Amino acid sequence: MPNLQDTEPVYLYTDGACSGNPGPGGWGAILEYKGVRRELSGGEPSTTNNRMELTAVIKGLEALKRPCRVILTSDSRYVLDALRLKWAHRWRENGWMRTKTDPTLNADLWARLLELYDIHLLEYRWVRGHNGHPENERCDAMAVAQAKKYGMK
Repeated sequence: MPNLQDTEPVYLYTDGACSGNPGPGGWGAILEYKGVRRELSGGEPSTTNNRMELTAVIKGLEALKRPCRVILTSDSRYVLDALRLKWAHRWRENGWMRTKTDPTLNADLWARLLELYDIHLLEYRWVRGHNGHPENERCDAMAVAQAKKYGMK
């Protein structure tokens, strides 16, 4: 990986939404770089909130055309802690098992996210959801709008 530490960061804001677990869900992501903003969103008819949180991060990182320093802002402790504390790396090393008898949930998405993690330099910022953070609120609105396309009430 090139030395990205001193490069201008890309800001990635993400959120996921789901009605039921599983149920209709959506995700939203915002990328900002040097004053340019791009919004991405999508959804699925039957999914979980954690899958949508992961998908938002994956889709945001996949949109980048080169290795970048990325400041990831999310309200998902599930995503941020698994990356920051290297839990996801251990799950991969253990054949996608959390313990000897407990498989890792969403292993397919974690595998893809770690592929992207290996390309970019990630920094993490947690925000409390539904607490007025403008980009988090916008990502939530996009996620909910997508989930409604699949029947979210």
